[in-house]
Order: sequence, then C-alpha cells, then structure tokens
Amino acid sequence: MNPDPSSPIRFIAVDDDLLDLLAISELTRDFPFLQNCGTYTNVLEAYEASKYIVPDVVFLDIEMPQINGLELFRKIKSIVPIAVFITSHPEFALEGFELSALDYILKPLTEERLAMTVRRIREFREMRYKARAYEVLFEQDILTIKDGYTHIKLAQRDIVYLEAMQDYTKIVTVEKSYMTLSSLSYFMDMLPSDRFIRVHRSYGVAIRHIKAFKQSEVLCNNTIIPVGKTYRPVISKLKSDQ
Repeated sequence: MNPDPSSPIRFIAVDDDLLDLLAISELTRDFPFLQNCGTYTNVLEAYEASKYIVPDVVFLDIEMPQINGLELFRKIKSIVPIAVFITSHPEFALEGFELSALDYILKPLTEERLAMTVRRIREFREMRYKARAYEVLFEQDILTIKDGYTHIKLAQRDIVYLEAMQDYTKIVTVEKSYMTLSSLSYFMDMLPSDRFIRVHRSYGVAIRHIKAFKQSEVLCNNTIIPVGKTYRPVISKLKSDQ
C-alpha cells in the first residue's frame, strides 16, 4: 500500500455477479480518491491481475466458482494489505475477520455503508503513514501511551470507545483519537470489565458513555456503534440492570 495519504487508493473488485460489480463501480465513483484498477467476474483472472496491479484494496465476494473469496485473499494477502468482503453470507464473517479483513459488508451494498468502510480505509492508511507503534501501559485509572520519548497520559474515564483496525486499536476520546499497536482483545483484557464492554468484534465501548441502546447498536456520545449478534445478550443484560 502506498502510505502517502495524498495518493489515490487503488482497488480491484471481484464478484461472479456482474450486477454486484457494477454496483461497486458506480458507488465508488462518489469517492474521487478511490481509483478503480479493474473488476473481475473470474477469480483466477483477478488472482493474476492482482500480482501486477498490486492494488491497495480488494473488494471481493466469498461464494464464487473455482476459488472462493476467502481463499483468494489468502493467496494475495502478502501483496494486497486490505480486504473488504461484500457478501450475502454472514456465516463467513468470523473467518473473514480471522484473516484480518478490514471490513465485512452484507449485500446489498449501499452508499452509506461504503462510506463507513472508506473512512476506515483512509484511517488505516494514515495510521501506516504516521508509522506510530505506540506502546500502551495500564496504571490504575490511567493509560500511558509511549511514542518514543513522548508519554501521553489518558484517563480511562475519557475513553468513549475502542475500534480494532487489523493489528491496531484506535482509542477514541471526546477530544481526539490515538492509534496503538495493541489488539482490541488486549485492551478488553486489561480494562476493568465493570467500565468497558465488548459489543462487536471490532468495537469495545465505555459503559459510562453509552447514551442509548438498541438491539443492533448503541449510541456512545454522538457515535453509533454496531452490536454483533454474539454480544447482544451482554447489551440486553446491561440495559436491564440500568
């Protein structure tokens, strides 16, 4: 991936359904910094093309003939850093995230949902450009983020939510955000369980900042956070306790 935030984000799209490919092509035109380098209905052609195009991102379906999308990403993962699965099969989500896919979208693709994914792609690229491998230390109610000789201290009460981005975790406070080279699982293990809960494979939230509950999402300050099916019982219990 070209780490320069000012350069275009080059992508290819792979889906055996031509109409779904056309939808990706049309919707991505609304984002001028996205550069369409090819769409493919044939997985083997996409595999060969990825080796000489070397795109930043691959948008791909899962259920396809010859090679499915999960297997394709395994083959090209060393040269294409970001995969976004766009599929009708929610049952493959866990395997997709275990392959470090940046996002997993259920069809039909919408402009609103794509905008969320594009935001994550841009943040991930900016993070790589800054190349800050923050070390995080936990001291009672304070997190200390070490960036070389600089120490940034954050009070746990100021954390609104945490977002996983592959091997990194973004800490979001009311004022600003910080990138850390620590997994979301590590944060959830270290932070007190009576103050922070995991609500999604990609999100953990501070209970004190939850403003509203729904079955599939929570509102933290002014940010809507999705709730995964696995974590809905936790939210239901929390809601009933309040």
